[in-house]
Amino acid sequence: MLKKSLLAVALVLTAQAATPLPKSLREQEQIQQEWLKARLDQVLPALMEKHGVAMWIVACREYAEDPAFFSLVSPTVFAARRTTIYVFNGLGPGKTGPERIERLALGGDSNGGLYTVYRDPDTPTHEIYGASQWQLLRKLVDSRNPKNIAVDISDTHAFSDGLTVGMQQQLLTGLGPDNSKKLVHADELALEYQELRVPGMLPTYKEMMRVAQTLIARAFSNEVIVPGKTTDSDVVWWLRQQVNDMGYTTWFHPSVMVQRAGAKKGLDFLKKNNGIVIERGDILHTDFGITAMRLNTDTQHMGYVLRKGETDVPAGIRQALENGNAIQDIVLKNLRPGRTGNEILAASLAEAKTAGIKCSVYSHPIGDHGHAAGPLIGLWDRQQGVPGRGDVKVLPGTWFSIELSAWTPVAEWNGQEVQMGLEEDASVDRDGRASWVMPRQAEFHLVR
Repeated sequence: MLKKSLLAVALVLTAQAATPLPKSLREQEQIQQEWLKARLDQVLPALMEKHGVAMWIVACREYAEDPAFFSLVSPTVFAARRTTIYVFNGLGPGKTGPERIERLALGGDSNGGLYTVYRDPDTPTHEIYGASQWQLLRKLVDSRNPKNIAVDISDTHAFSDGLTVGMQQQLLTGLGPDNSKKLVHADELALEYQELRVPGMLPTYKEMMRVAQTLIARAFSNEVIVPGKTTDSDVVWWLRQQVNDMGYTTWFHPSVMVQRAGAKKGLDFLKKNNGIVIERGDILHTDFGITAMRLNTDTQHMGYVLRKGETDVPAGIRQALENGNAIQDIVLKNLRPGRTGNEILAASLAEAKTAGIKCSVYSHPIGDHGHAAGPLIGLWDRQQGVPGRGDVKVLPGTWFSIELSAWTPVAEWNGQEVQMGLEEDASVDRDGRASWVMPRQAEFHLVR
């Protein structure tokens, strides 16, 4: 059942001019509600069975929501209602399809009919609140008598660590000692539920990627940049304004960085200077991600500002991008279900070494969050592997940002190393094939 719920292979689309999402907010809500229903009906029951979870309790308060909360609620829900407790109860053998689990809401509404609102039969017209809410939870748990109760506590994964200390104390008191003995940590359940995509998400995501790529192409062109006048900050704020005007948001502040002949350093991700005037001969880098319909993109592209008399990028700089593309191909080839992030990292770095390309790989899942649930494939300053978060295995039906850097000595810059910081989003289909969501950058964006 889980396999059937995962996304199909990505289709290559031709880049088009950037336009806002061609749907009203109401239409977007309907699409997102369909995604949520598919996740709750198909993905969650299969995961509870896979991990042997009889009952999963997600409890949180307004403005202190569990990371999983926004993957479990309708797009019209912007925060927990007072204290919201969701109970997912497996009904055991004999049940098939969505009916395999109960979805009960103790606090909040039905999320468009996807949850059964559970009220105290003694006070059915009142919202449950305070001690009565926990007493009602205990009645519910006692009546279902699950063999175990999963909660979101994790030493490793933020996505599985949403139960606050205060809520945990109330939960233990409310459940009582016998039920509390059944508590188990739901690391993999919460992680994988947020990680897995459903098929209907991909067309919208392709559209978002097309918008992001087209905005970068416009930003790294003469539409925005006047050499000798425009600054890196000017380009950043142009991107931010375009995103805002189109009805999107960003999940991080974009960056634009400059590499220049004679400078000693490449891209310094920890010290991003602002206000640098872009000059002819500069290499440009941007890190840019947009958010819409609770999905996130993440893209890094490179640009070049032609010198007077140049009609194309110098051969050495072009080779630097080709080297970066080669590392992208290596990582994408190694991105396979069943392999851990650390295994993919080690295999990719070994192949890069054989190819003679200096690189750093720091790829991550993407989707419900920008840096999303699932296996890390390195960190930019941790190329030996990432304990815990890198030990997670790739699942079919997931998305990744293939993020990396490659360094190449450039003859035209007297042997100075040039860094290509590249990032493109990819999908892993239900058959385990990885492919780019949109065609990746293979040519520099040019400012003439």
